[in-house]
Amino acid sequence: MSKVIEIHNLVKCYKKFRAVDDISLEVEEGEIFGFLGPNGAGKTTTIQVLCTLLKPTAGSAYINGYDCFTQPALVRSCIGLVFQELILDDELTAEENLRFHCYLYGLRRKTIPARIQKVLKLVDLEDRQHDIVRRFSWGMKRRLELARGLLHYPKVLFLDEPTTGLDPQTRYHIWEFIAGLKKTEPITIFLTTHYMEEAEICDRIGIIDRGQIIALDTPAELKKLLPGDIIEAKTRDNQQVWQFLSNKAVLDLTQDNNTLLFKVRDAEEFLPHFIRESPAEILSISIKKPTLNDVFLHLTGKEIRAEEGNIKETWKKWRQAARR
Repeated sequence: MSKVIEIHNLVKCYKKFRAVDDISLEVEEGEIFGFLGPNGAGKTTTIQVLCTLLKPTAGSAYINGYDCFTQPALVRSCIGLVFQELILDDELTAEENLRFHCYLYGLRRKTIPARIQKVLKLVDLEDRQHDIVRRFSWGMKRRLELARGLLHYPKVLFLDEPTTGLDPQTRYHIWEFIAGLKKTEPITIFLTTHYMEEAEICDRIGIIDRGQIIALDTPAELKKLLPGDIIEAKTRDNQQVWQFLSNKAVLDLTQDNNTLLFKVRDAEEFLPHFIRESPAEILSISIKKPTLNDVFLHLTGKEIRAEEGNIKETWKKWRQAARR
């Protein structure tokens, strides 16, 4: 498969601070790529460079073969952006919002009506196209944002925290739509999210911290960075079982609310022996496999959370750039 995003030794400095520190990365066409990092890690700066909103200090980046720094107009023509905050005109209808952005993207007038109908159908808003946007629910507005980002059939769609603030059911429907979009449209998706269950659907994930990519692989392979399984057990006599486990090959033996927690290399192999040999009756037992959140915490020492930033100011820059 061809590489639709290529980043080579990218550096972005603010005086002496390196927000992005020598990043190299490739994303294949049709891939869903997740970019994870704590606040200030450099992921938003990287995306803004890729979207031609910032100039780098050093390095190079290409989208669909176009140089992000010397061919910004061509790059903008083949990317779509959906920011964390809603950037819609509440006093316009859904159709009017999309038509306005068609003009920004420079679409030919005769193609605009059919294009608007197609993206509205994609996000299941055909029957609401003439309704004022302020009457829409948050989930409907988010779907309209996605439609806007797809208007010009981008090769790459950038999604910055696309489901923040949505209820679980709406979040599920948004991701159901995105997963279906990948199957029907030749599009690459580059996203940031702080919901780890969303990161699970990515083909690959890059974890960035302090401006550097510290891990890059599939979700399954990243979880292998934390070998072992965590077992939670309640027994009739935790003190006796604690002493028993202390003489076994277990790691990180602790107790929390009358529950014993410990790590073993292979729970499936360990459990039959433990159940058979335990000196006290086992009341309950469960296995917890390492999660992406465990990996993230292990690598960065931080909990992932929503990125702070002035999204409206970023969108203002994009609109100004699109007119040039």
